Amino acid sequence: MQKIHHNVRSFLLSLIDIVYPLFRRMMPLQTFRYAACGGFNTCLDITLFFVSYNYIFKQKPIVFHSIFPHLIISPHIAAFLVGFTVSFPSGFYLSRYVVFQETSVKKSEQLLKYFSVVFICLMLNYGFLKLFVDTFRWYPTPSKILTTVFVVAFSYVAQKNFTFTPEGKKRGLKKVARGKVKL
Repeated sequence: MQKIHHNVRSFLLSLIDIVYPLFRRMMPLQTFRYAACGGFNTCLDITLFFVSYNYIFKQKPIVFHSIFPHLIISPHIAAFLVGFTVSFPSGFYLSRYVVFQETSVKKSEQLLKYFSVVFICLMLNYGFLKLFVDTFRWYPTPSKILTTVFVVAFSYVAQKNFTFTPEGKKRGLKKVARGKVKL
């Protein structure tokens, strides 16, 4: 399993880093990697949303007659949840092993932090989709795309400054000569 992980990570880094020289003047490498990985994950999420909404749920509400007869999930919310089940683990993997590699935080702690930020993103997604589709009566797929723009901006700032913060940058700590830490 470690060999597969190493090969996948190395392949992704080399693929992303080959294109980076074209963007070197516009952004640092880490931001470019975040944009590339996030762009892939976002396209995956929107594709799963579109396919789920139009072909799996056929734009019809989901009713759980036998389990919870009064529970009805709108098709755009159900499609959003399908996309989330795939984009959550793939997003964590890409963030931890491709974008924010310098972190020294344990995986379990980082996963909890990542989930906390993703939970907020989940609520933002839900709120914006309800607002755009149910209140404004916009089409679901463009609503999902617009929602994604807002959520990605929040997610990048939160993941960079909370979830994947390198150990030395936490709580305003700065490394000083001979390994001492200065506030």
